[in-house]
Amino acid sequence: MITLLALLTALLSSFTVSDEWKVEGTIVDDQTRKPVAGAVVKLEVAGRQTVSDENGEFTIVAQRGNQVLTIEKQGYQSKRIAINHRHKLEISLRYILPRRTRPVVEEVVDEAEVLQEAVMMEMPAMSKSRVHGTGITMQYGVPRDMQYPNYNTEEYATIHENAFHRPQDEPLSTFSIDVDAASYSNVRRFLQQGQLPPKDAVRVEEMINYFNYDYTQPTDGRPLSINTEAMYAPWNPKHQLVQVGIKGLEINKDDLPPSNIVFLLDVSGSMNQANKLPLLKSAYKLLVQQLRAEDRVAIVVYAGAAGLVLPSTAGEDKTAILEAIDKLQAGGSTAGGSGIELAYEVARDNYIDGGNNRVILATDGDFNTGVSSNAQMERLIEQKREEGVFLTVLGFGMGNYKDSKMEILADKGNGNYAYIDNMLEAKKVLVSEFGGTLFTIAKDVKIQVEFNPAEIQAYRLIGYENRRLNKEDFNNDKKDAGELGSGHTVTALYEIIPVGVESDLVNVDPLKYQTSQSTVPLTSAGEWMTVKVRYKAPDGDSSMLISASVKPDDRELAKPGDNIQWSSTVAAFGMLLRQSQYAGDATFDSVLSMAKKTRGEDPFGYRAEMIRLIEMAGMMHNERIMNE
Repeated sequence: MITLLALLTALLSSFTVSDEWKVEGTIVDDQTRKPVAGAVVKLEVAGRQTVSDENGEFTIVAQRGNQVLTIEKQGYQSKRIAINHRHKLEISLRYILPRRTRPVVEEVVDEAEVLQEAVMMEMPAMSKSRVHGTGITMQYGVPRDMQYPNYNTEEYATIHENAFHRPQDEPLSTFSIDVDAASYSNVRRFLQQGQLPPKDAVRVEEMINYFNYDYTQPTDGRPLSINTEAMYAPWNPKHQLVQVGIKGLEINKDDLPPSNIVFLLDVSGSMNQANKLPLLKSAYKLLVQQLRAEDRVAIVVYAGAAGLVLPSTAGEDKTAILEAIDKLQAGGSTAGGSGIELAYEVARDNYIDGGNNRVILATDGDFNTGVSSNAQMERLIEQKREEGVFLTVLGFGMGNYKDSKMEILADKGNGNYAYIDNMLEAKKVLVSEFGGTLFTIAKDVKIQVEFNPAEIQAYRLIGYENRRLNKEDFNNDKKDAGELGSGHTVTALYEIIPVGVESDLVNVDPLKYQTSQSTVPLTSAGEWMTVKVRYKAPDGDSSMLISASVKPDDRELAKPGDNIQWSSTVAAFGMLLRQSQYAGDATFDSVLSMAKKTRGEDPFGYRAEMIRLIEMAGMMHNERIMNE
């Protein structure tokens, strides 16, 4: 009897409707009707949450019956919606101006008209003789044109990951150094908003180089030193890693040359958001506090036109500089090209021989009038760098952020690129790393590695995809490359497949017309590779060469140092975010464990922060899998 009752119960339960159901929907901007990516969708009772993808779409599993969804996205009014058995939702969010950031709660999905505001604000006074570009221009200001933001126009250059190469076919790997760290802070911004970043926003080398490493200072009178380490690859124990680290000479702030700096500030309508112009102004105030009496600063702004709002002013007159920054307000279109031209003109007018002559550009990269295409900007910056003025690019904001353009500007302008998403990042870039950010000690720094085919079956450079050079470029002093700042460290990782290890990653048919045999001199027996670095003095035209051989032993591989353990952890995290085919056995859980074990000294908490980011990314990754 009991058995029959149990059987009937099982049969009845098989026909019972599941208590869970999928809620699907699309989130759009209620005026433009375009998708809103990165909106956080939460079930109030269950506590589950997900984020909308690049198409504004989301899926979340809910209990049947009456449920409440909350939808939140920075820059939009929050919305609270009662749901029952509607499987397809279209949810519209209303954009709010920064000064009206208080969220409102709505109980229905009904769309409401948005009353757009037309606001007129003055820009700071501009010198009449220093007005360039197109658009409406006046002696004392330009009308502010409140532009409705598009939150789905961010631009990232496509990255095609480096593959494995055989030394017999390609014995040389050549690339320009990259001290930029913008990708890491931008990835952090995505994760902290509850969204996995677009894969092309993840440049693994910039994530690695966000962190400082304990490399040996140069001691031979040169401005940089070469440091190497090796270990087994955490994501594939049959493979090995070699780390190439460059350390720039640390120069005491008081011994740095005088600076001639031009602040070039984007004050167009697209900068009228709390995480753009207001954050920019606060960040630049931190930098002003670092200036010395012998330093000089001018301020150029651009919107519909470009103007000089502060002539070159001594660093000790901080009151005048800070007052000029305080008066900045946003409005107008974005004539970035004319702003860059004016900034370089002002820098040349106040040029200091032997000094640090630099333009510091702050923008969201949304150039839409004048010179604006990548090709035009590239040619303009290449022309201006020949005048001896370097460029630092600081990115701000989200939604319409143009990462691809700003990376080009910094790359071609003999400078560096950082993304400022909060005041702690501003402090890191402009205070803690002041010397490295602003003072170049070596330019056109290139690395070329020659691999020994007797020891190495194949190699792969992790990251640096957009910094690769032809082998002939290494000895060509006319070829532009990256710049190294005071105290900067640059780190590159190679994944190595030793000779004798079976791998389907380098499956190449035998050659028909030539052999692939290699003769290895006895003097190089046991060496894995030779690292060569070329660099020029900041005002030099001829390069100098230094080199080092790499010959790790079993003891080094088994007990790696702190530097390579941390850099390999960051690399694994970046590869997971990129959904790399080379991530091997790495998972977010394994990388989290690695990070906790290899954190080491962390005086500013940057490594602890990355541990939290790994945890966030792992949860979002798991949520994505659950909803698929």
